[in-house]
Amino acid sequence: MSLTEVRIGFGLTGSHCTVSKVIPEIERLVRAGAEVFPILSSTVADTDTRFGKAEDLEGELQRITGKKPWRTLVEVEPIGPQNLLDLMVVAPCTGTTLARLALGLSDSPVSLACKAHLRNNGPVVIGVSTNDGLGVSLIHLASLVNRKLFYFVPFGQDNPVGKPRSLVAKMDLLLPTVAAALQASQIQPVLIKYD
Repeated sequence: MSLTEVRIGFGLTGSHCTVSKVIPEIERLVRAGAEVFPILSSTVADTDTRFGKAEDLEGELQRITGKKPWRTLVEVEPIGPQNLLDLMVVAPCTGTTLARLALGLSDSPVSLACKAHLRNNGPVVIGVSTNDGLGVSLIHLASLVNRKLFYFVPFGQDNPVGKPRSLVAKMDLLLPTVAAALQASQIQPVLIKYD
C-alpha cells in the first residue's frame, strides 16, 4: 500500500501505556511513503512515566519521521490556513481528547491540529485508548462516530473483566484505516474482539 506524498499529522495524547503500540505504526506509515508530522499533547510532551521519558519519545519520533514534533498551539495553527495535511491521526486518543474533539474545543496542540485540519474538510482518524470508553467518554465517542470526516481504527474491550469500561484500538489496523479514510470510507468492522 503506497502513501507516497500523503501528508499526515500524527497526534499522540496521554495514554502513555499505548504509545509503544503506536510507534511501529508511525514507522509503517513512513515506510509506505507518507510524510508524517508528529504532534504531541502537553501531557505527552512534558511527562515522564514508567513507560518512558518524554524526551526519549520526542527523539524517537524525530528519528522516525525526520521532523521535530510540534508541541504548541502556535506550531499547529498554520495547518488550516496553509492546508498542510491530507489526513490527521490521533492515536492514542484519550477520553479527554475525545471530549475536546466532540465539543469543538481547541485548547491543546492535538485538538487544535484536528480543528485546523477539519476546516479544510480533511479526514481525522481516531485510535481510541481510554479506561472510560464505555463510561463517561461513551457519549463523546458516539458523537464522533456519528460525524462526517471522523474515522475509527477498529477497537474493543482490552480487559473486560479487570477494566470493564476500557476501550483500545487495535493499532496494527491503523494503516488500513488511514487508507480507507483517504477514500472517505470507514474500515469494518469497527467493533472487534480485542486480543
